[in-house]
Amino acid sequence: MAHAQGTYYVPHGSRWPIIGSVGLGVLVVGIGMSFNGHIPLGPWIMAAGTAIMLYMVFGWFRTVIGESRAGLYNAQVDRSFRQGMGWFIVSEVMFFGAFFGALFYARVLAVPWLGGEGVGLSTNIFLWPEFEAAWPTAGPEALGGAFDTIGAWGIPAVNTAILLASGATITWAHWGLKRDNQRQLIWGLVATIVLGVLFLAFQVYEFGHAYRDLNLTLASGIYGSTFYLLTGFHGLHVTLGVIMLAVILLRSLRGHFSSQEHFGFEAVAWYWHFVDVVWLVLFVFVYWL
Repeated sequence: MAHAQGTYYVPHGSRWPIIGSVGLGVLVVGIGMSFNGHIPLGPWIMAAGTAIMLYMVFGWFRTVIGESRAGLYNAQVDRSFRQGMGWFIVSEVMFFGAFFGALFYARVLAVPWLGGEGVGLSTNIFLWPEFEAAWPTAGPEALGGAFDTIGAWGIPAVNTAILLASGATITWAHWGLKRDNQRQLIWGLVATIVLGVLFLAFQVYEFGHAYRDLNLTLASGIYGSTFYLLTGFHGLHVTLGVIMLAVILLRSLRGHFSSQEHFGFEAVAWYWHFVDVVWLVLFVFVYWL
């Protein structure tokens, strides 16, 4: 939030940061207590923290939208928003990069070492002589028992096509916005939201099938943990993306964007394209190869 003054801007006082800090603190305490089964208040405190955080998010964004609509932001403020969104996406790249790095380490380095390759020869001989370096694996102790994997050319391939189509529909909506074509903008956003929800529905079905029929769970050793961390966090990002798209759709219906001023739309479009790219990498290295 900021008031434009010449080429610079001076942030004014706001209650939202302190509310967000309190909500985050309450949420963390609730999560910690929930992990301890002897403290029944944990879930309630966690729910209270979540409610405070949601109140902060909606209130803060409502204030920012109001300031933008009032014409309080200048070109310098717009550049700062773009830089902030750019760095946020960079941080998200680092977030997923850490999990892909864990997958690479386990699959390319750790598993072959445990199987006796390279410097891991003594480890295999003295600790895990019966372990065979093969992927996917639950590890030397076969944690979680035997399991089956999900084939790439079933639901994952369908979801890939869905996300690629959603990237096309949001781009189509963007073209409509640049031409002040309100109808194209609205229908492009609606199509993107529908495709996002369809993707999530297929992923929920896939998770249920994996747990129920394939015995592929979070307890299935290194493969199960990396599989659900990558696909689960990606699903969370898709969920957040759908929520953001819904907000942008409501703002579009109210005429908040024009062909000249629409960074709110562009920020969400950047995020959605990032989610698409992450899924393509995930599909190749988690499902296919």
